[in-house]
Amino acid sequence: MITVPRNRLSKKGITVWRLTGVISSLVMMGIGGVLITLAILFDWHVLISIATIIYLLIHVALTIGILPPIKWKRWRYEVRGDEIEIQQGVIVIKRTLIPMIRVQHVDMKQGPLLRKYGLATISISTAATIHEIPVLEVEEAEEIRHYISSKTKVAEEDV
Repeated sequence: MITVPRNRLSKKGITVWRLTGVISSLVMMGIGGVLITLAILFDWHVLISIATIIYLLIHVALTIGILPPIKWKRWRYEVRGDEIEIQQGVIVIKRTLIPMIRVQHVDMKQGPLLRKYGLATISISTAATIHEIPVLEVEEAEEIRHYISSKTKVAEEDV
């Protein structure tokens, strides 16, 4: 029987992802504004300006309105005795199992937006890659970090 990881991210993560979308949209609008200005100044084809505006509208709709709640709904994780399971993805859903014995170290990080909302991201490093569990409540992130760290020590002692 296939079980889905049972833990969800903090619902405040939707707000953080929307604010991140606002920031990226403002940057894209600045770039788009420069492109449209150049198109007007150098008399480029009008389709360049229209394509830029359509791209900006789609970018704003996706990054601020549509993707954050879908991303939150699909993102799940579960830390079990000897493994960590992560499920993520919007269109393609990816599930990853990380054996505790493969974990090298665990980091917790906060950027300015995460700190403002009392959230943190856990980074789980293995020899092959780094896995992240984003937008967790700080207390929950600390608990997970300590739990994984303690389990990793036990796994190293068993080797």
